[in-house]
Amino acid sequence: MNIRDEGLPAAADPVVKALADDLDSGFAELFGAYRGQVFSAALRLSGRWQDAEDLTAEAFLRAFRALCAYDHDRITALRPRPWLMTILMNLWRNKLRDDARQPRPALTDRPPEASDPGEGVEEVTARRETGCELARMLGLLPEEQRAAVVLRHVVDLPVAEIASVLALPEGTVKSHIFRGLRRLRALTDLQGGAR
Repeated sequence: MNIRDEGLPAAADPVVKALADDLDSGFAELFGAYRGQVFSAALRLSGRWQDAEDLTAEAFLRAFRALCAYDHDRITALRPRPWLMTILMNLWRNKLRDDARQPRPALTDRPPEASDPGEGVEEVTARRETGCELARMLGLLPEEQRAAVVLRHVVDLPVAEIASVLALPEGTVKSHIFRGLRRLRALTDLQGGAR
């Protein structure tokens, strides 16, 4: 299922309609439509494959529990993508707080790569190196910049939705995105000069 057109009212969203009609089958559609975006955001935020899997699973579990308590009107007014990203961001912030209390070992795991049968070894290697380097550089950004950059450029949320997810004014979100991208460029330039 494709992610809904942002121009549609929430009630016209086929995922929202499915949720309103039957929560169980609608939730399966919600999961199918948004799991990739939620996981991708979780991976870029946490920098660890296992943490991203855990965050994604917990986000959908909390989403299902919340939906069970929602009435029909609240479900039909739901905007799934920003709602799921808000749940994910809250979980990630809680994880950061927990991790600060108990430092973890250094980042050592690498995500398994899905292979494209038409892709050569050189392309796979270049993509893997680029992905790992991007994850490392995102991990160097301050939390608020990383969240804004990931939501804008990985999840592709509009600034207004990012502001809603992060509970920040739009101008602050734009500033975080701008500063985060500027810092990523500087890190890329430093890395390029070190070669």
